[in-house]
Amino acid sequence: MSRWVRAAAGGVGAVLSLSVLLSPAVAAGPQQLAFNYPPPAGMTLTDGKPTHGLMLRARRGINPMFLRQIVSYSADEHSGTIVVDTGHKFLYFVLGGGRAIRYGIGTAKTGFEWGGTHQITNKREWPDWTPPSEMLARRPELPRHMGGGINNPLGARALYIGATLYRIHGTNEPWTIGGNVSSGCIRMTNDDVTDLFERVKIGSKVIVL
Repeated sequence: MSRWVRAAAGGVGAVLSLSVLLSPAVAAGPQQLAFNYPPPAGMTLTDGKPTHGLMLRARRGINPMFLRQIVSYSADEHSGTIVVDTGHKFLYFVLGGGRAIRYGIGTAKTGFEWGGTHQITNKREWPDWTPPSEMLARRPELPRHMGGGINNPLGARALYIGATLYRIHGTNEPWTIGGNVSSGCIRMTNDDVTDLFERVKIGSKVIVL
C-alpha cells in the first residue's frame, strides 16, 4: 500500500507539499468520500499535522487537476483580474507576465448559468448567509438566516460580485469541486478561497465565461 493511500485511508496528519501553495488555511468539514486520488506527478507528501484537523479530509475527494497551482496564462488581462472558466471548472487569478494562479471550482447547475464582466464589490470573512427569495421559493426548508461558521454554506470567505446575487465563496462540501452544483455562485475549497481572498482587492475585475 502506498504512502498516499495509507495517509488518506487512515486520516493521519499529512499534507500535500506544493511549491506554489502558500500557508494552508482553514478547510471544510468531514464527509465520507467515494474516491481517493493519488498525488499528481511532481507532488509529494510530507509528515506533520495539518494546521486544521479537517484539512486532509477536505483534499481527499478532490481530483488533483483541481488543486491550486501556477500555470501559463496568455489572455490579455491585467494582473489582479479574476477569470472564471465555468466550462472547464477553473478560476484564474491573473499574475501578469504570462502566468496565473489556477484554482478548481464548482459552478452552476443546468439552468442557473450566467456570465459577464463585473467587479468585486465586497469581501467577508466567515460570512453570514441569507438565502435569496428565489432560492427560498424553490427550497422552503432552508433557514432564513445562518450565522458564519464551518457549517455555513458560504464557507470561510466570500467575494461579492457586482450587483448580482452571486459570490465566489468557500464550501463545506469540498468534494463538489469540479461539478455543476450551485444556484449560480462559484464554489472553492475553504483554503483556496482564503488564499484568493488575501490577493483580491475591492474593485477587482471579474470575468465569468
